[in-house]
Amino acid sequence: MNVLSLAKEPAGKSLAERRADFPILSEKVHGRTLIYLDSAASAQKPRAVITAMVETMERQYANVHRGLHWMSERTTEAYEEARRAAARLINARESEEIVFVRNSTEAINLVAHSYGRGVLRPGQAVLISEMEHHSNIVPWQLLRDAHGVELRVAPVTDAGELDMLALARLLEDGKVALVAITHMSNVLGTVTPAERIVRMAHAAGAKVLFDGSQAIVHRPVDVQALDADFYAFTGHKLYGPTGIGVLWARRELLERMPPFLGGGEMISEVTFERSTWAAVPHKFEAGTPAIIEAIGLGAAIRYVEEIGYPAITAHEAALTEHALARLAAVEGVRVIGQAQDRGGVVSFTLDRAHAHDVATLLDRSGIAVRAGHHCAEPLMRRFGVDSTARASFALYTTMDEIDALAEALAKVREFFR
Repeated sequence: MNVLSLAKEPAGKSLAERRADFPILSEKVHGRTLIYLDSAASAQKPRAVITAMVETMERQYANVHRGLHWMSERTTEAYEEARRAAARLINARESEEIVFVRNSTEAINLVAHSYGRGVLRPGQAVLISEMEHHSNIVPWQLLRDAHGVELRVAPVTDAGELDMLALARLLEDGKVALVAITHMSNVLGTVTPAERIVRMAHAAGAKVLFDGSQAIVHRPVDVQALDADFYAFTGHKLYGPTGIGVLWARRELLERMPPFLGGGEMISEVTFERSTWAAVPHKFEAGTPAIIEAIGLGAAIRYVEEIGYPAITAHEAALTEHALARLAAVEGVRVIGQAQDRGGVVSFTLDRAHAHDVATLLDRSGIAVRAGHHCAEPLMRRFGVDSTARASFALYTTMDEIDALAEALAKVREFFR
């Protein structure tokens, strides 16, 4: 059986009915039905994804691109169909612009190492923002220290929005060669004005990379309409498996960039004197890839496409509005960030209580939230906190779960009086 024909869900199911597609949501935690509000960290997996991966292992697993036998050919087709699905999801011009990586972190590191060292020149600058995940800070610090590239940081406002006037000033001298910025903050839920950022950066002679780890989950992304240069996202937040992610880049940029890793699959010819590289994207995919995980990502993309972003976006917007209203009514709760354009991520503090204690007590009610600095320590310091609790929503989240969170927080508040 070809896994490309598997994992197709009946059309016309409501989002409420879709909850049944996620087996884990029926699990009990401390005797209570699980309320999973940590999807920004990693989303749960629908049966379509689980089935596609299991069927691959049970019925047709083989290595890809190297075998002439039936199993390898079928698995290679499923693997490359996942690449085509990723290209379709973000409207890439061609599937060869899709490079499979382990996650967004690896995607950004690939750009920092290959484009940063292979194309950028010492004295040029990379511009990021205060709201970045560590994955979009540390690689540029490493590049700065090793290659002499300047690192600039655009501030955010008290509302948690990108300061566009400051961004413009940082671009004025023409030294910025790359703007690397989140499309949606994993802490604030802020959606950055991507089209405007691209116009400003291109006018200043800079390329643009978006960390789309959160945005791709909540709203449609069209890299051609954005006119972006690089776009990174990860599979496990998009209802797919861990260990697989995507770097999209314009073909002409990928052609200019040297390989990130060396080894098998990424070569054209090897002698002891020299090696030549395979065509893109394989130039950047050294070694045996995450075959099963890529096929799982393909299934996740088809699952999201079948539901459609309009339904997902509308549902999560309603959830977020409801959550902000309910949390505002809980005494002692402070929501961090009040951006006008935001996705389904809400970070908050509770008076007299550490975020870790809040998360632990919520867990006793079967409610899973995140607590900590969310790999965004500079942003925490910007808002004067060392950690927050974070509730994040997905297509399977319900209004009743938001109400349960607010009611449980009110009880936690009583505990710390």
